[in-house]
Amino acid sequence: MVENTTPVSGVEQTFKDNEIIVSKTDLKGRITYANKVFLDVAGYQLSEVMGQPHNMIRHPDMPRCIFKLLWDTLEQKKELFAYVMNRCKNGDHYWVLAHVTPSYDTNGQHTGYHSNRRVPNRKILEETIMPLYSRLLQVEQSHANRKEGMAASTQVLLDILNEKGVGYDEYILSL
Repeated sequence: MVENTTPVSGVEQTFKDNEIIVSKTDLKGRITYANKVFLDVAGYQLSEVMGQPHNMIRHPDMPRCIFKLLWDTLEQKKELFAYVMNRCKNGDHYWVLAHVTPSYDTNGQHTGYHSNRRVPNRKILEETIMPLYSRLLQVEQSHANRKEGMAASTQVLLDILNEKGVGYDEYILSL
């Protein structure tokens, strides 16, 4: 497995509004396809990502509860929209609005996942997502036990959604 141990740099990378980052994974989340935009933005060669866990680009400042929500949704064979900060090979980061869906073969068998990622709205990132994720991450890190921290941050997120009377997708798409 390729593990990114490069320290985070705090430098943000961007990509063009008309570009779409695309990747596909198998059922275990191992990369089976990555387009040129993905490789260029993340700073990897195709040979470095193929067969590797997609979480190789997970940024340590992303709340784990967002990924739990993602996997819980995908296990129900539902799609999900989510704002995600990913880490580049060199330690830089980039933000995306991800649309992740289950993939099926011609016989209708669930074979993996497909993700299209677009440039997110900067105002939504700065005014809503970044403060929310900072709060969720703070909750996670306030617990010595990682599972307890993730459970606590998940509850904070669910409380926010319940207060607004919406599900996660509905919340994200309403921003």
